[in-house]
Amino acid sequence: MLTLHGSPISNYYNKVKLALLEKGLPFQENAVGTKSTDEAVLAVSPLAKIPFLTTDEGGLCESQVILEYLEAKYPQPPLLPADAFAAAKVRELVTFLDWHLEICARQLYGAAFFGAAPLSEGNAARIRKELDKHIAAFKRLAKFSPFVAGDTFTMADCSAYCNLPLVGMATKAVYGEDLLTAAGVDHRAYVKFIGERASAQRVAADRKAATTKG
Repeated sequence: MLTLHGSPISNYYNKVKLALLEKGLPFQENAVGTKSTDEAVLAVSPLAKIPFLTTDEGGLCESQVILEYLEAKYPQPPLLPADAFAAAKVRELVTFLDWHLEICARQLYGAAFFGAAPLSEGNAARIRKELDKHIAAFKRLAKFSPFVAGDTFTMADCSAYCNLPLVGMATKAVYGEDLLTAAGVDHRAYVKFIGERASAQRVAADRKAATTKG
């Protein structure tokens, strides 16, 4: 049995969860927080990062590694095109979404979402310059026709659906404007479109329930 460990508040947890749901795979969920010192957690995720996945074969950490495993182990329905170059273009988009866009915006999350002190003027300006550059680069690659990589739902949509709203909300909170929208990336319409899928509705409902719990 597959078990997804982490929290439905986490965008990378939800990236994996969306892939599991899209593939119709049976799985369990186990709540695990960040920064765990539990040896059982560290044995699978040595940096205590979430999500991680346990399988009958062992454990895996890092969301994209997990998605690649799922695609190789359970190829139907596919989340990558059969053509090697088209598949590489999807992976390219995932890399830009996860490592160039979301990780850059993550520098804003403390001030935007968690009550941290406002960023210094210098830091805010530096991060905005990075974001403007990375958003422009992402815009060159993204197709939104209607899916982020083209005419088919792929693992790039698992990343885009979970990450783009955070980038928009964080930049709006810190800079007073959604930098994605300002750059001409209509992510709200895209998220609404993906949100019509049963998998995305499950992810959104579980995230909302976890956010409002207590």
